[in-house]
Amino acid sequence: MKALDTNVLVRFLTGDDTEQAQKVLNIFTSAEKENSRLFIPVAVILETIWVLESAYEIPRDKIVEAISDILLLPILEFEQHNAIQKLAATARKVNTDLSDLLIGIISIEYSCDKVLTFDKIASRSEYFELIK
Repeated sequence: MKALDTNVLVRFLTGDDTEQAQKVLNIFTSAEKENSRLFIPVAVILETIWVLESAYEIPRDKIVEAISDILLLPILEFEQHNAIQKLAATARKVNTDLSDLLIGIISIEYSCDKVLTFDKIASRSEYFELIK
């Protein structure tokens, strides 16, 4: 199995570089034909969220929709699949920053009570506790 880097996932989602986007599509098509899978580390999801928000200024709801869509692709295997699935579902109900939300969800899945933070905005989430 091979893993995907953030830039590969971003090319697939944005299609901003048509030549590279086509190469990614070819890789996905080959994986499907060969019945193989491609791995996506959770760090790639976090970086992808950041890139789509910061560099591309893609609205939150579109990012959540994109994450939901790629979760459905049978050729992709995700580290922390359940946490990413929960991110997609929960993000529609709360306004917590997507990256913070994923960090919180993963932490709770590892039996943490809270994520300690200095971030006052993140601390409004049920997953975080502000260090005072």
